[in-house]
Amino acid sequence: MCGMPQQPPVRSTSSRPRRPDASMSLLTTVMDHSLDEGYAEAAARKKARGDSGVPRPLRAKLGLAAGLVLAALVVTVGAAQARIAAPVIAKEREELIDRVEEATAGADKLEDDVDELRDDVGERQRAALKKHGGSQGELVGLLSGATEVEGPGVKLVVDDKKEADQGGGGPRESAGFSDTGRVRDRDMQRVVNGLWESGAEAISINDQRLTALSAIRAAGDAILVDNRPLVPPYTVLAVGDGKRLSTRFQNSRDGQYLHALQENFGIRTSISVSDELRLPAAPSVTVRTAEPKAGKGTS
Repeated sequence: MCGMPQQPPVRSTSSRPRRPDASMSLLTTVMDHSLDEGYAEAAARKKARGDSGVPRPLRAKLGLAAGLVLAALVVTVGAAQARIAAPVIAKEREELIDRVEEATAGADKLEDDVDELRDDVGERQRAALKKHGGSQGELVGLLSGATEVEGPGVKLVVDDKKEADQGGGGPRESAGFSDTGRVRDRDMQRVVNGLWESGAEAISINDQRLTALSAIRAAGDAILVDNRPLVPPYTVLAVGDGKRLSTRFQNSRDGQYLHALQENFGIRTSISVSDELRLPAAPSVTVRTAEPKAGKGTS
């Protein structure tokens, strides 16, 4: 039997009706959940890690600024203290300069007094020699160095090497002696002894008259003659027969020693014959042990 087609039954569902904005889920999430919650969550995480709320670059700048302020404070305080102490230091310096100048002036005055006393002693010695020496008084004064001397002789100049830095044993023959191209006291001793042995009648070094009691010593790198320091070049004047004295000295052992110093260590030497030399008197002649022989008829 034919009839009308039947419609399929309609099933009823209990699902909720679809939202009109279901297709805009991202926008809906943004609208439902504010950004403040994200900031709050991030701040909570930083606080849990111990981070401060100030960004790191800003903290570094603040630390640098604090350091610069502290350095400026230290410099300012130091400058203020230096300004306060400057007058005190200047005053102390002036006082020290005054004391040095006063001491120098005192030392110069004492040196002048010593020279005057030495000259006075020399005059008295020469007068005594003339009075008690009779006809031989001048000869005794000449031989003792108490009077000035003039006559022919030789002039010997001994000087250090230009650059006194060479070392070695050399003719000085001393394992513990440092040869550096400088003239030593023992060198001058040998020069003087060689001149005496070669026939010199009177000798002076840098206008310092030598006597039978003169001593040539060293004080550090300085050479002392009778405790007076000398500086190079050392000019040795020796009165005697000039040509003969020069020849005999250069051929002597001491002359050869001086020549060896010149060849091995660069010691500079020169010797010349002079027709007229003038040697000063010794500052003082002190006799410690010798006594004049008593003449006939004296007790």
